[in-house]
Amino acid sequence: MGEDALVSLASIVVLGIGAQWFAWRVGLPSILLLLLAGFMAGPVTGLVDPDHLLGDTLFPVVSVSVGVILFEGGLTLRLNEIEGVRRVIFRLISVGMLVTWAVGALGAYFVVGLNFELSMLIGAIFTVSGPTVVVPLLHHVRPGGQTGSILKWEGILIDPVGATLAVLVFEIILAEQVEGAAAASLITGLVKTVLFGSMFGILGAYILIQVLKRYWVPEHLQNPVTVMLIVGAFALSNELQTESGLLATTLMGVILANQRQVSVRHISQFKEDLGVLLLSSLFVVLAARLDLDALSNLGVRALVFLGVLIFVARPLAVYVSTVGSKLGRNERVFLAWLAPRGIVAVSVASLFALELEEAGYHGAEKLVPLTFLVVVGTVATYGLTARNVAGRLGLAQPPAEGVLIVGAQSWAQAIAGALQEAGHDVLLMDNNWNNISAAQQAGLLAVHTNALAEEALDEPDLNRMGHLLALTANDEINSLVALRFSEVFARSRIYQLPAHCADGTRRDEVVDRRLCGRCLFSPEATFDTLGKRFAAGGTVKTILLTAEFDYAAFRQQHGDSALPLFVIHEAGSLTVFTVDNHVTPRVGQTVIALFDPR
Repeated sequence: MGEDALVSLASIVVLGIGAQWFAWRVGLPSILLLLLAGFMAGPVTGLVDPDHLLGDTLFPVVSVSVGVILFEGGLTLRLNEIEGVRRVIFRLISVGMLVTWAVGALGAYFVVGLNFELSMLIGAIFTVSGPTVVVPLLHHVRPGGQTGSILKWEGILIDPVGATLAVLVFEIILAEQVEGAAAASLITGLVKTVLFGSMFGILGAYILIQVLKRYWVPEHLQNPVTVMLIVGAFALSNELQTESGLLATTLMGVILANQRQVSVRHISQFKEDLGVLLLSSLFVVLAARLDLDALSNLGVRALVFLGVLIFVARPLAVYVSTVGSKLGRNERVFLAWLAPRGIVAVSVASLFALELEEAGYHGAEKLVPLTFLVVVGTVATYGLTARNVAGRLGLAQPPAEGVLIVGAQSWAQAIAGALQEAGHDVLLMDNNWNNISAAQQAGLLAVHTNALAEEALDEPDLNRMGHLLALTANDEINSLVALRFSEVFARSRIYQLPAHCADGTRRDEVVDRRLCGRCLFSPEATFDTLGKRFAAGGTVKTILLTAEFDYAAFRQQHGDSALPLFVIHEAGSLTVFTVDNHVTPRVGQTVIALFDPR
């Protein structure tokens, strides 16, 4: 028994993280592969049986995991992102939610054939969306304008709001109260949810801020203490009012993200990693519980109901929420085409179905398979089409291939200018105003700031940057910049100039490579060496390789007098020459190089 449980637990983690990695490799939405992995592990092969593995702790584990995921989502919500669209977001999680509830309930009643009580319940369940499905799709699509911020805020805030609505409807159904008492119960439950959720969310955030500000906890315990406070706030709030813990953890994250007393970036990074693990495991676990026979018995009516949610409920909710706003037509259309359902819908429906079946409610057995059909259907529909829709609407942003250059001295400006002329976004960052002023006069995007300051990571233009070049004269600053921006850029895309110690040895031979970015260009391309080459009249030029003049001919003609810097591929992606890679540009690609004067 113990060995079977170990295999099941290992399978959940391996399949979950493996699906995330494979989705990244092939460029598909991760949620689709996570659901597929869960189906294969559960109903298809029987490798994972969550009910047998976790027993009565299954839904408490799912519930607290969702709370942690919502906290991590709350940490990404910054108020300065939504200037001008706050009213739209508020309408989406209030009026828009009520519209979705009404249309969903009517669809369940008239199309699926559920009774009135269960129709109201299933309509409430499908008002939720959540960061578990919205955020991965936004990363996959990269929509432009304010649509990304609106969808992120809605997806995170709608979970506690929608789950609260579903719980209140569920409690009224079980109580079998008269209409007047039901209305009173609904109002009382809503007030208690807001009261306890807000109280414990604010209290948890305040305690964590004080703990960090007063240095009461050492660095190595700050993340564990944060988890302790999240779980504690979630459990206490839930104990006093069911599902109010979701509001508590979400609010706790939002408060921490928007305060300025302490830095929480290290906590954000830890929570992002933890969130990926929890998200991957939860989708595999809940998909593994699905009964394929029950799903196949739903029939064509369930597919029609799915169509009602996609083509009626969501567009209508977006329409009433955006009337009078400054959003353009294409932005509204895209908002109307993205409302996937995820973990919260599945977990809440699964929990309600168990209790309703025990209470003898006819039709309760349809809740879980119908919810899974909607989750799979919406995720598949939006996941496979959202990027194409965004592209047709002119909202899809290309992959981030821009270059952030820290250090704006004259020769760094020359490199930036060549990249910009080749069609790449470039952002220069320096705390020397003379350098920044000269760069701006040269037509380059440049900001006057300290790259190690907290606000540097909040620079809005960073969203378009995919590479970091640390080109300052100070080797230690370059290394610190590389470490600092590892929160924003992939480690494989962080570069810094090689440096030499006083005795002539390379610094990367005596300094742990984990503390540095990848060494740029060549082992000898130090700050001093590059400065001398430019001072002697060196220039940066762009060469298109052809069949008559390929890279071998380029090297033969120029030899050491040309230092290759970058390769621009046919599709526009950028490769940086570094000490640890051996790039051989092909015909049709473009080489940007530093040429010595002849």
